Amino acid sequence: MQKINTPASDLYMCKSLSRNSNSSRYFRTPLSSLKKYILLVAGLSIILLSSCGGKKKERQVASKPQPILDSMYYINYMNNDPLLKEHTDWAKKFYRERGFKLGWFKNNEIVPQAKEMLSVINKADEEGLDPKKYQFKDFNTMFANLEAAKRDSAKFTEIQKEIDVALSATYFVWASDYYRGVVIPRENEEIEWDVKRNKIKLHKALMTVLKERESKYSYASFSPLHPDYARLKSALKTYRGIQAAGGWPKVTASPKLKEGQSAPVVSALKKRLGLSSTDSIFDAGTVDALKKFQSDQGLKPDGSLGAETVKLLNVTVEQRIKQIVLNMERWRWIPKSFEPNYLIVNIPEFRLRVYEKGEERLAMNVIVGKTMNSTPVFSDKMENVVLAPYWNVPASIVREELGPKIASDPGYLSRSNMELIDSKGNQVSPSQVDWGSVTRENWKYTLRKKPGPRNDLGDVKFIFPNTNDIYLHDTPHDELFSQSKRNFSHGCVRVEKPLQLAEYLLRPVGWDMSKIQSTIAEGKEKYVKLKQVLPVYLVYFTAWADENGNMHFRDDIYGHDQTLAKEYFSEVSAANLQPKESRKSKL
Repeated sequence: MQKINTPASDLYMCKSLSRNSNSSRYFRTPLSSLKKYILLVAGLSIILLSSCGGKKKERQVASKPQPILDSMYYINYMNNDPLLKEHTDWAKKFYRERGFKLGWFKNNEIVPQAKEMLSVINKADEEGLDPKKYQFKDFNTMFANLEAAKRDSAKFTEIQKEIDVALSATYFVWASDYYRGVVIPRENEEIEWDVKRNKIKLHKALMTVLKERESKYSYASFSPLHPDYARLKSALKTYRGIQAAGGWPKVTASPKLKEGQSAPVVSALKKRLGLSSTDSIFDAGTVDALKKFQSDQGLKPDGSLGAETVKLLNVTVEQRIKQIVLNMERWRWIPKSFEPNYLIVNIPEFRLRVYEKGEERLAMNVIVGKTMNSTPVFSDKMENVVLAPYWNVPASIVREELGPKIASDPGYLSRSNMELIDSKGNQVSPSQVDWGSVTRENWKYTLRKKPGPRNDLGDVKFIFPNTNDIYLHDTPHDELFSQSKRNFSHGCVRVEKPLQLAEYLLRPVGWDMSKIQSTIAEGKEKYVKLKQVLPVYLVYFTAWADENGNMHFRDDIYGHDQTLAKEYFSEVSAANLQPKESRKSKL
């Protein structure tokens, strides 16, 4: 073999100690191998340095300024999804007011409110809403992708933008349903509800959630705006618990059952009323519980197990759950807060209340319209109290009721203390009118009943000008207020204590009961203007919970629940209104 001479400077000397001798020996390695060794060590060093510097790079990503959104980015994002498109304007307002900066990130970290909101949405069934409607994005995956992209600044930024707009879109879809309603009355002709709406600005509410502005409303905690809604929500949970336990037993009628008697039906009755004892004795405790049930249902509390009481006892818990949910929806339509002073009539309850500085000051029974002449649901402002009023007969009543009587009996007007006048107040002979052709459009006269004890409006009328021509008034038929169901009028609201209401309203302008009564006795119509207009709400709630948590239910006298149910439950899956336990059992 040919000997190769290699310069000593080109050799790498390595000393090795032998286990078998004390001598040392040297061996030589070519430079090419040395270079490979050096490159290997250098590569490992780079990998180790890169690994150790990963956190440093993540810190660099987190320390970078948060990105600014292009306006077309969130507009396109929202417009590409039919569910989100209707909320694009809220997104525009939200991002424009913040100079297009991200809302859900601080120092490039997701703010805690994001997970809080998603947790609230997961429990949306507690509000009678469908959580799946608001779970249109997989945020768990998006959050994981964001975490994985911390080493890639460009990718991290893109995912940030998508998450931010997705969270905002989720909030607007959920908050619109939760604060404004699933069914918007003025956008749905089938829903009769002309009460002024709440004017919630969802982009401002979101800013409150993100702690960028203060508000007296509970947006930051994702809480209800009204205590009445919160009480219904609590009741919904209770009733779903009853449903999960199998509901209520059937109760049969037994109107002749007397206190102290024993009967098989009593055991079922006690279970239905939630009593601890379930024996068959109709004792005093059961009678009291039954009377309370009747009162909560708007019935006369006579303690009798009659047909009407049994009918309400046997309304299923599923029906009551739906009724609670529908009335929670109505509370979303109510303004964010009432004025300090206002008057409210709950039509199905046949009840009027006056509030002063948020406290109830006056309450009384009312009579509302028949089903065919239903009292409309709306709000307005009371301006005048009229003492000793004329009753101007509506054209519909002239055409359908009084016209035929006047046509067949020339003396009917004088005997009824009525008069017919033209637009200038001049008396008109009834013979001049073709009573058979009267319509709302062609009726050009005024048929009115003069002030006095026989006047259909009684002694007082309360006016809040409105296109429905509806007002509150007295009535000579006081006996009707003793009825449990009081829908007898032609649409206007008759009040049980008109003089007390008049005195309360006219105190600020110097009127007391004595002055009111003496003015009425004169028999001349007198308008008295209120010192300050009073907001009036005519509303329709068939279920509510009082401050003690007791549920009250009323009949759907005008069918408004039935109409709303068709619209509401087509938007919200009925399956998601059942308790979670029931849903699991069907999977």
